[in-house]
Order: sequence, then structure tokens, then C-alpha cells
Amino acid sequence: MLQGKTAIVTGSTSGIGLGIARALAGAGANLMLNGFGDPEQIEALRSGLAREFGVKVAYSGADISKPEQIRAMVGAALDELGSADILVNNAGIQFTAPVESFPPERWDAVLAINLSSVFHAIQAALPKMKARNWGRIINIASTHGLVASVEKSAYVAAKHGVLGLTKVVALETATTGVTCNAICPGWVLTPLVQQQIEARAEREGISVVQAKSDLLAEKQPSGEFATPEQIGAFCVFLCSESAAQIRGAALPVDGGWLAQ
Repeated sequence: MLQGKTAIVTGSTSGIGLGIARALAGAGANLMLNGFGDPEQIEALRSGLAREFGVKVAYSGADISKPEQIRAMVGAALDELGSADILVNNAGIQFTAPVESFPPERWDAVLAINLSSVFHAIQAALPKMKARNWGRIINIASTHGLVASVEKSAYVAAKHGVLGLTKVVALETATTGVTCNAICPGWVLTPLVQQQIEARAEREGISVVQAKSDLLAEKQPSGEFATPEQIGAFCVFLCSESAAQIRGAALPVDGGWLAQ
């Protein structure tokens, strides 16, 4: 379905981003990977995806807190892969603390990576999409783009901002072949979340299974995690012609979190 298209996926060397990259490659898209990690492991990932799916795969180590590096990443996709048809803004960071003790430098970092980077990437990629009259911009927001939790002021503010930006871009592209939407995951089982579960189990002196159950019970009525593969499949659907009139939507994948 996506043969001849190129997808840029930020934060795609692990977790949700890697699940999205694999799904898009499976649908035939060439990839621009982005993220931090061991150079040898990243090269093994890059070459492995290219072999497995028979697509071109490039890598950018752009620090997405830096606008000029974001622009360079989009430029590299155009130069190395020929286009930038699909942009998935996935990379993000988290920091938790009460508002009154939230370090200002951590606020700035969370906003830069979780919100401002989305603006800069869209600004860099959108002109080429409009020129080709086809494009898909998919912002990985969060349930925290729609509701809040304590001690997550920067993250919640950033994700609410992502949803607002998504709507503006959707309106500005409404008469074109470019769409812009946001996926709002709840708890997704990634290596980072697995570490949080194991730390909770150790801290509370309970089993990993119990820690997982307790974590989900706080927010996610299904009692199950979403998976990176499910988020990836959703992205593929949003790139399809069937989703051409889904525009400016905040689309939860949250096991019933927001239904409560």
C-alpha cells in the first residue's frame, strides 16, 4: 500500500516508534529512523529492517530538541530516500514532580521534545507534502492530551498542546491530500514501561505480575497493555485511502481509560 512512500518516524530505535516503523515498512514504505542508542546496534537495526522488508532504510541521529537538526533530518530523508510523505512525531520524554518543585529546566526539556519538535518537524515536511498533494502527519500524543494526572504538569501540557497543533494543521490542510491526526495511547508495554513495572515490584515488595496488574488497575479498565504493534497497525490504517477523511482527530488506544 505504501510502496514508493517515505516515512520519517522520530524516536524509532525502540518501543512504540520501532513498532510503528516496522508496520510502515511492512506496508512498503521506505524509512528514516531516528533516535539515540549504540551506533552498532542502530546500524544492525537499520540493515535488518531493510533486509526483512525489502525497503530503503536510513538513519538520522537528530536531537529533536534542536530545530536545526530536525530540519536537517527532513532534508536527509528527501536527499537519501527521495521524499518525505509520512511524518510520525513519536519521540518524547517524561519527568514527574509536583508543580511547585518541578525543575524549570525539565519543564523546558519536556516542552521542547514533546511539543516544539512536533511543530518544527511539521513545518519542515509539510511544504513537500502539499507540493505532492499527499501526506500523512501522525502525532503520537497520549491519553494525557485529553485528561491529566498528578505530578505530570509538563507532559500533560505538552500533550494537550500536541492535540491543539494537530487540529490547526488539519484545518490548514483540509482541502488538500494531506491529513493530520493524533493517536492517544494509554499504557503501552514498552521496555521503558517494563522497567517501571519491575522497579515498582522491587519498591513495594510484590511480584512483577502483581505490579503490572496494579499499574493497569489505576487507569486502564481492560487490564491489558496496548502494544507497539497495535499502534503501528493504526498508523498504517491512517495512511490508507480509507482514512482520507479522518482529519484533526484525537484517537485513543487506551483500554477504556477515557471511557471512565
